[in-house]
Amino acid sequence: MIIFPAIDLKNGKCVRLYKGDFQKTTIFNDSPYDQALKFQRKGFTDLHLIDLDGALKGKSNNKKIIIKIIKRTNLKIQLGGGIRNLKQIRFWINNGVETVVLGTVAIQNQKILKKACSLFPGKIAVALDVRNNFLAIKGWVKQTRLKLLDFCKKLEDFGVARIIYTDINRDGTKKGINFFELKKIIKKINIPLVVSGGVSNITDIKKLKKLGTAEGVIIGKAIYDKSIDLNVLKKLI
Repeated sequence: MIIFPAIDLKNGKCVRLYKGDFQKTTIFNDSPYDQALKFQRKGFTDLHLIDLDGALKGKSNNKKIIIKIIKRTNLKIQLGGGIRNLKQIRFWINNGVETVVLGTVAIQNQKILKKACSLFPGKIAVALDVRNNFLAIKGWVKQTRLKLLDFCKKLEDFGVARIIYTDINRDGTKKGINFFELKKIIKKINIPLVVSGGVSNITDIKKLKKLGTAEGVIIGKAIYDKSIDLNVLKKLI
């Protein structure tokens, strides 16, 4: 199972949101690059990097910071946030991003998603962010009436590398992974699944690993407030 420590970028800083609320932001590190280096030094090989400014506004001032992390670390970067056309996808892959995460555009323009999967096989992930069983887009601000499982069925023939499933109501809360919903989802989709939202302690990770059906897990707040010890976590890689 891949363990992705998470860095969320907002105004050039490493932050965490509470339930996706941009008004409830906590800054954990003024230097996202230093934070990425810390993860690398601890032995992690993958990083989940999200540009919150890009996700909210469709454009961002965080490009230089992201490129610095890509070029000056050995981490395999999974990058998302405001990437909404083929030009942007190509730019990031050409600059060394391992996996490009598409969210809003994957839901609103499936032609672009299908083309991206064809042009960049194995490089495209889809972020499906769920609030009360329905998908949310544009930095989780806009709620749709699309149900998660209905949309997943449409993706199975696209060649999507993985789905990143986030339970928005759990994200940043440390209330634990919603295993009840997760088990239902895993049974019904055939695309590798990475789980995000609510991870609270090392027991959550061990339980998820024991299930043996998730490709990976993304961990944010529980790392930053030291609820999960990085030295213990890296042993589960």
